[in-house]
Amino acid sequence: MLTVKHITSRVNGRELLSDVSAEFAAGKLHLITGPNGAGKTTLIKILARLLKPTCGSVEYDGEDVAAANELMLARRRAVLSQAVEIAFPLNVREVIMMGRYPHFGGQPGPVDERIVEDVMEMFEVAEFAARNYQTLSGGERQRVNFARVLAQLQRSHDDGPHQCRYLFLDEPLTFLDIRHQIDFMKKIRAFADSTDVVTIGVVHDLNLAARFADQILILNEGRIVAGGSPSEVLTAESILNVFGVEPRFVENGESWPHMIFE
Repeated sequence: MLTVKHITSRVNGRELLSDVSAEFAAGKLHLITGPNGAGKTTLIKILARLLKPTCGSVEYDGEDVAAANELMLARRRAVLSQAVEIAFPLNVREVIMMGRYPHFGGQPGPVDERIVEDVMEMFEVAEFAARNYQTLSGGERQRVNFARVLAQLQRSHDDGPHQCRYLFLDEPLTFLDIRHQIDFMKKIRAFADSTDVVTIGVVHDLNLAARFADQILILNEGRIVAGGSPSEVLTAESILNVFGVEPRFVENGESWPHMIFE
């Protein structure tokens, strides 16, 4: 469980988040959406302890994350940002192995090597494992970084007591074509089902949010304006009020409706 209590964030006198409180349960996919400037990225960075809030707290399993040990946190919390820049000429395999750094000292062990091989296959990047990361396209880099963060969260036999793991995704679909967007969401959906994983992501595509999320949080002007299941949150009224467009819902024979915006 991840708990947010009365988070406020101010930068240069501007309030980016205002008294935000929420709970994010394990075993579910939580997606945050909202218009540009709503505070989505600020919130996800505070949840992941990449930013400090002006006031309020974030708790992982009842413990204030501000007091967490950096190494222990790195073993159980992974973050995928919109764009990841790597200044050194590393190959793809080396970049993905970076996700395992918190789990070993000195040299990777057989478990680390196996995990890296598995995630390279999962994200279809094994074929260019030896390529320089900097020569990849934007979409290829994003797939490599998906593999890296999932490698980071895979358990090793010596990780100690099994605590909850936390995966944060800030607009993870950037640069991906439609096939890889759907493929990625399916993989994250499967990973999020683990009962010891809290998965929280920021997305703009309301149709993808409706299809894959268990819970959706809508932010607007730094405040939570709606939270709950997709059917509870993605109503014509809420979408019009927040995004300024009126959707048309089309039944598609699935459990989620498809939205058309005109």
